[in-house]
Amino acid sequence: MERRAILLPRQAGLTRKVVTARFAAAPPPGRRAAPGNEAALAAAPFLPAGARGDHDLNPDLLPEPPLRPAGVLVPLIERPDGLTVLLTRRTDHLHHHAGQISFPGGRVDPGDESPLGAALREAEEEIGLRRERVEPIGQLDLYVTRTGFEVTPVVGFVDPPDAFAPDPFEVAEIFEVPLDFIVDPANHQRHSGMFAGRSRSFYVLPWRDYYIWGATAGMLVNLAEVLRPAP
Repeated sequence: MERRAILLPRQAGLTRKVVTARFAAAPPPGRRAAPGNEAALAAAPFLPAGARGDHDLNPDLLPEPPLRPAGVLVPLIERPDGLTVLLTRRTDHLHHHAGQISFPGGRVDPGDESPLGAALREAEEEIGLRRERVEPIGQLDLYVTRTGFEVTPVVGFVDPPDAFAPDPFEVAEIFEVPLDFIVDPANHQRHSGMFAGRSRSFYVLPWRDYYIWGATAGMLVNLAEVLRPAP
């Protein structure tokens, strides 16, 4: 099981202190500037106010209610060369999203106290990250997927263990991407493809040999918006 951290020289001055301060100063989730998804939100009153999602770039691509709650952890790690974001690559044999890049997380189970609780539980199950090693600092906007999940992305600083313990059934690889790369809007591409006979647009953040797209890329774009300094 391979784990790689590929780092760039620090460019944006994003330190733990700066990131924490920008989350503290940012408008709360649902009240941040939406990327032109007003038409979709007006057409689907069941969507939470200000929710991001696949409908950001595809106003007609809406899920069927009711939405199912889920939580994911957006883990930030301090490294000598700068902050990184931890991501996983799913195994190729899974029935859903096989081989795709994702955050640790999943649906909210009856025993979870909140989406944060679900994210922390799933992070421990998927990569062996114990919840006491996570310091949550804020949330991104809710992200609604076309499959009907209402995802709460929880951002937190992680005190990484000496070695993660990925679940071999679900996780093929754990890797890290420099936060500076994610925050740079030049790295936010828009691609399109045919899905179920319909053209669909989506964000892509291509990092080395990793194709980060879909919901994960959309949440990373939202993270970049929160962390970029105000003009």
